[in-house]
Amino acid sequence: MSQILMIEDEPRISSFVAKGLKAEGLTTTVAATGREGLVLALTGGFDLVILDLGLPDLDGFEVLERIRAQDRQLPVIILTARTSGEDTVTGLTSGADDYVPKPFRFAELVARVRLRLRGDNGGARAVEDPVLRHADLALDPVRHVATIDGVEVDLSAREFSLAEAFLRHPGQALSREQLLSRVWGYDFDPGSNVVDVYVRYLRTKLGVTRFATVRGVGYRLVAEKDYRPYQPEDD
Repeated sequence: MSQILMIEDEPRISSFVAKGLKAEGLTTTVAATGREGLVLALTGGFDLVILDLGLPDLDGFEVLERIRAQDRQLPVIILTARTSGEDTVTGLTSGADDYVPKPFRFAELVARVRLRLRGDNGGARAVEDPVLRHADLALDPVRHVATIDGVEVDLSAREFSLAEAFLRHPGQALSREQLLSRVWGYDFDPGSNVVDVYVRYLRTKLGVTRFATVRGVGYRLVAEKDYRPYQPEDD
């Protein structure tokens, strides 16, 4: 299991990301200060670092520079509210592998994490990202392609991310809040009905019986043995 270090001083964000990554099969250690994060990054045997820039003791760029002075291979993704073009350029030219602005969609962050882990072909950091399957449905997270019985289905970016969330947690009841945070971001309005709207879109495109409503909770991907062949939802 890949080991992720998150250097982030805001507990709400670090807790949200750590829980989400755990659900994706990734172990996360959180450091709330730059100094603590720097020590862990250089001694903890981590496979990837998620780094905030606005830390209480050291500037994130300084942490990045110190990491790069001793380790040129450790993937580092900057996750920050500092979104100016100058900061982005500074981060990437200082050695960051990616730069993700806040607010962010969790599904996008996970995709970037998996991409950076997979990009190291030299050993423990390499991670397979297989095609996700459910009966006649296949999702390829790398190519961002969905097919049913080999025929490509046109999904928007949000629809694909929502379908991926279900296929990565087969049979698990996922609350609307969980789906909101994973697909739309940690700061999305929890009172929104956008999840219900997009589940309807998926039922229309991927099969009305593929996604079951769990009363009082949210939705789940039905067991493959209970799924009937693809049938568009009647309007």
